[in-house]
Amino acid sequence: MNALQNPLALLGRLLIAVLFIPAGIGKITGFAGTVGYIASKGVPLPEVAAAIAILVEVGAAAALLIGFKARWAALALALFTLAAAVIFHNYWALPEAQQMMQQLMFTKNLGIVGGLLAFAAFGAGAIGLDARRGAVPARAATAA
Repeated sequence: MNALQNPLALLGRLLIAVLFIPAGIGKITGFAGTVGYIASKGVPLPEVAAAIAILVEVGAAAALLIGFKARWAALALALFTLAAAVIFHNYWALPEAQQMMQQLMFTKNLGIVGGLLAFAAFGAGAIGLDARRGAVPARAATAA
């Protein structure tokens, strides 16, 4: 399994990025709609919240993808995703007919948070910019 550790970490980072980067770009291209949706959930300063969402979804996901400050990027994405789950998928406050789908979205977000916390704990692996800069412990860098 050690031979697969670094390629699987890279694949995991790619799949996480595929989730966040297009969502962030969609927020840029549909900024007014994003702000309106955020405002509809009662979030204060919806324009600022939308800008933060774009920064995290595009910036932190890109950093995680290329393995740059990957632990911090993963932690930022985890906190963002947890906040999004609570604010936008609060199934407990919805009519019964809407609860099942929102509970599914909420628990999906919790699973994503779990994966991101694993990257925050263990890093991006040896394939990425952190490894080139010596940010990956020697044991992890030689696991391939």
